[in-house]
Amino acid sequence: MTTPLPPADSTASRVVRRGLILSGLALLALAGVYVLALGYTPIEARQGLAQKIFYLHVPAAWSALLAFSLVGITSALYLWLADPRLDRFAAASAEVGVAFSAVMLTTGPIWAKPIWGTWWTWDARLTLTLFLFFLFVGYLALRASVHDPAERARFSAVVGILGLLLVPFIHLSVYLFRTLHPQPIVLKPSAPSLPPAMLRTLLISFAVFTVMYVGFVMARYGLSLADEAREGGDAG
Repeated sequence: MTTPLPPADSTASRVVRRGLILSGLALLALAGVYVLALGYTPIEARQGLAQKIFYLHVPAAWSALLAFSLVGITSALYLWLADPRLDRFAAASAEVGVAFSAVMLTTGPIWAKPIWGTWWTWDARLTLTLFLFFLFVGYLALRASVHDPAERARFSAVVGILGLLLVPFIHLSVYLFRTLHPQPIVLKPSAPSLPPAMLRTLLISFAVFTVMYVGFVMARYGLSLADEAREGGDAG
């Protein structure tokens, strides 16, 4: 069921409005990133135009792993502090992380087909990433099925922490296992392995996706505030 927008003068409404503005600006900037990627960034010598999806796939993966990491961190803090704001943020970040994961898992096979000759291969990184996606789909299903707020927050926090523990293994999987997936070319101890023009476009896309993540989470957090206020009013 669609969540109604909160009253215009409420705190929730202000948070939603700022989140939507930020998200809209990020989406416009993403269009600019692809103008830059297609028109001004060099074509990769071996992969050709298929490599251009890199500027969408990799930042989407970054945003998904950032979202899930923050779910785990705020979930651990919730178990310690029992602050409902932490649980509310974790829920919003999980929803946004699942959305970015869907982008990552869609663009990856589109890129893989012309380069690897197959849509999917069950190597370590791809398998762990898919498992993380399903873990957080389960996280959202758990939140929808438990109606007591305190129990829902505690149970969800445990799942969120488990997801956080998986994130480092996804990053390190290309070092620990034989895999078709390339090793990191930016997030690694040595200097980035990209020509400056490609690196600049990628970093701009990282920044745009990070702003988009913040905007989406703000909007979803505001809608959660509105839901809680409405439920409190109905209970009263």
